[in-house]
Amino acid sequence: MNTFTKSVFGLLTLAMPILTTAQSTKCKIEEEKQLKKDAIELKDKLGIMDVNHLSAASKRALKWPKDLGNEWFIEFGDLKPLKGDLAYEEGVVRRDPSAIIQENGKYYVWYTKSTGPTQGFGGDMVNEKVFPWDRCDIWYATSKDGWDWKEEGIAIPRGKKGSYDDRSVFTVEIMKWDGKYYLCYQTVEGIYNVRVQEKVGMAWSNSPDGPWTKLDAPILAPAQNGIWKGKEDNRFLVEKKGDFDSHKTHDPCILPYKGKFYLYYKGEQMGEEMTFGGRQIRHGVAIADNPLGPYVKSPYNPISNSGHEICVWPYNGGIASLITTDGPEKNTIQWSPDGINFNIMASIKDAPHAIGLNRTADNEKEPTEILRWGLTHIYNNWNYQSIMRFSSERKTTHVAVGEKSKSGKEEKAENMHK
Repeated sequence: MNTFTKSVFGLLTLAMPILTTAQSTKCKIEEEKQLKKDAIELKDKLGIMDVNHLSAASKRALKWPKDLGNEWFIEFGDLKPLKGDLAYEEGVVRRDPSAIIQENGKYYVWYTKSTGPTQGFGGDMVNEKVFPWDRCDIWYATSKDGWDWKEEGIAIPRGKKGSYDDRSVFTVEIMKWDGKYYLCYQTVEGIYNVRVQEKVGMAWSNSPDGPWTKLDAPILAPAQNGIWKGKEDNRFLVEKKGDFDSHKTHDPCILPYKGKFYLYYKGEQMGEEMTFGGRQIRHGVAIADNPLGPYVKSPYNPISNSGHEICVWPYNGGIASLITTDGPEKNTIQWSPDGINFNIMASIKDAPHAIGLNRTADNEKEPTEILRWGLTHIYNNWNYQSIMRFSSERKTTHVAVGEKSKSGKEEKAENMHK
């Protein structure tokens, strides 16, 4: 465990003692003394010269680990369109790509697919599409080079009428374990109205090409402890909000970890509010001894205060997470030594949506190696989306055009933002 990891691990405390007013005052005085001492030591590095006048921002900076580096900091490049069957097709939705695995000399990816325009909740919710991910099936495609893809067909269709997945199956993830393949995904049952709950389903197979065997019941569902107010189809009207995932469980991803299976997911709460970072979206984890479950939600949920789509990978004995889109800690990469207690490792910008990680990468090579390339989706317009390829690189220096870096190389115009 490196020094920085030890520093982060040292910040993980599950409980704080109750302090008296006198003890609290004494602690604040001691903290101020320590901050002033640290400011003297680091004033040249941080540019804090007047140690007697420390702003709130300077005080926060002084609490960072002293050996804080940028090994987790990356920048994403421009998205590139795919070739073959996954190129943009008018009238077709292809979105939310799974992680990429490699089998039989080919890359495999699974994704959400539907056709036709979106009407929204103001349209005919019984017969039309509410969202682009409504009335979807899960399809898959293969590629020899990660650019030119062949669409192979449906992997997971919607269920029969009356089943928990009869309306839509979407936002899929893949896990290979012990010679078998597992797909987990979101489901919607019945009429897709505003207050509908969304659950997580699973299917398994002996081959990435199927056939797939669906489980008869969801492996994860919203907490049943919120209470709607009235009969109006309005998700903001509640008598009791309940847990962070009382309304919906989204974006599942299962990782084998420490002899168990960690199902990470996004939770939406009944009566969702807005924070200073946007929507009140948080992540949770449910843990099982067997890939097929049962999955038990962690008592430490929620394990994030921000985020949207789940993007997690193993690293250095722990779990890393890319947090995007929503909440006060959006646009960060975080890491946990135990898969539950996460801390910020880097702030980033312009992260792709709904990342499908390249699971063939050597994710232990460096913290963000698994993000060097993968798949994402873009909104060509509100009705139709297509899958694209993203790339990233570590950002270790900043030089202007024509300026030489520490290595003595002159920066070119096309690399000025890299």
